[in-house]
Amino acid sequence: MENDEMDGGLTRIGNRRRCLEWGEAERLYQKAADQGDADAQFELGWHYETGSGVEKDESEAVRWYQKAADQGHMDAQFELGWHYETGRGVEEDESEAVRWYQEAADQGHMDAQSALERLGL
Repeated sequence: MENDEMDGGLTRIGNRRRCLEWGEAERLYQKAADQGDADAQFELGWHYETGSGVEKDESEAVRWYQKAADQGHMDAQFELGWHYETGRGVEEDESEAVRWYQEAADQGHMDAQSALERLGL
């Protein structure tokens, strides 16, 4: 599978596409995430948050979102803000929520901008 592109559980091989079983996709996401790929880290966070293919674990979701957010991944920054705002997987902390919403909003994330407005900022 050299030179394949991961895309939400799908791989591209030349012009062909095939769906992977989650176990194989998870292995590929994990490998890419461990090598610092922010998109893969975000995807793992989402899977842990939703329990899609793995046991739901909000703390593990936050851990992966944090890694991606630290690299500037705006969707991960938004998710991290939401987790801090709601206290899911982390201790509730409005200042951290605002910090991460602002990081995402500065990159044009519309939901983050709305969250800041909702919080009166």
